[in-house]
Amino acid sequence: MAATLPANTFGQESMERSEPASRPPARAARGPWADRLFAGAALGAALLTLALLAGIMVSLVIGAAPAIQEYGLSFLVRSEWDPVQNRYGGLVMIYGTLMSSAIALLVAVPVSFGIALFLTELSPRWLKRPLGTAIELLAAVPSIVYGMWGLFVFGPILATFVQQPLQAVFGQVPLLGALLSGPPVGLGLLSAGVILAIMIIPFIASVMRDVFEVTPPMLKESAYALGATTWEVMWKVVLPYTKTGVVGGVMLGLGRALGETMAVTFVIGNMNQLNSLSLFEAANSITSALANEFAEAGPGLHQASLIYLGLVLFFITFVVLSLSKLLLLRLRRGEGTKS
Repeated sequence: MAATLPANTFGQESMERSEPASRPPARAARGPWADRLFAGAALGAALLTLALLAGIMVSLVIGAAPAIQEYGLSFLVRSEWDPVQNRYGGLVMIYGTLMSSAIALLVAVPVSFGIALFLTELSPRWLKRPLGTAIELLAAVPSIVYGMWGLFVFGPILATFVQQPLQAVFGQVPLLGALLSGPPVGLGLLSAGVILAIMIIPFIASVMRDVFEVTPPMLKESAYALGATTWEVMWKVVLPYTKTGVVGGVMLGLGRALGETMAVTFVIGNMNQLNSLSLFEAANSITSALANEFAEAGPGLHQASLIYLGLVLFFITFVVLSLSKLLLLRLRRGEGTKS
């Protein structure tokens, strides 16, 4: 019996330790009801967002119905915009919107990449936080301030120190001369694109910096140990690892550029013409046309054509975001494979 007593005692102690110390609190018992309530509220918010989106689309279609019936899809390829003759086409505005946004991306993406690279790899510790905060604060500047600065400060600088020297050197070159032609007033697609680039740089740079910082240090340290330079580490290690976040940041900036209104209205020139494809010629965009004409447009075909432009901008934004989503899904599907 003495030999079996410790074994029985051990069994009793283990059984006593396996029993719960106390009952679950009453608050946990009511958890399923709270979870269902929260899930219902979240589902309601999602459905409300979809309903608002559908309502906006339906209202745009109804408002643009006269222009859709009059022109159909030919509205997208007509360049004439004459309220006096009551004839309208959206090609000039669509071209100005896409071209200014493309210029903004061409300028903003390399600059944002350089900012993110400096902040994550090269910046001294004492400068990293204040510089990053200062760049993020650029996103808080109102767009009308950017527009006024572009009109009164950046436009004359662009005309005097960029356009005139380029015209003097390349003015007689067939293709470059056409791209650089125009009066040196500092208004046009290039000015609008650069202002948009300055506006979207904080968004893209902030996203790039955040995704660069989540790269595992072991990957970068291994590359440095193998003799890679900082550029090789960023190009061959960090970018492949964070490509999904980088693409998302670029698409965020593109969406911001497509929908910008007041800054573009100040510097694009607001002229409906496609006779010259020069970057320095005055042009127009969908948002600037809506800002300039919608308040004075009477009911009828003019107002319907402006709403049609808004519907086109809505469709462009939807297509851009859908393509970016497909690209992100493709990138996620290819993660882990040899690139």
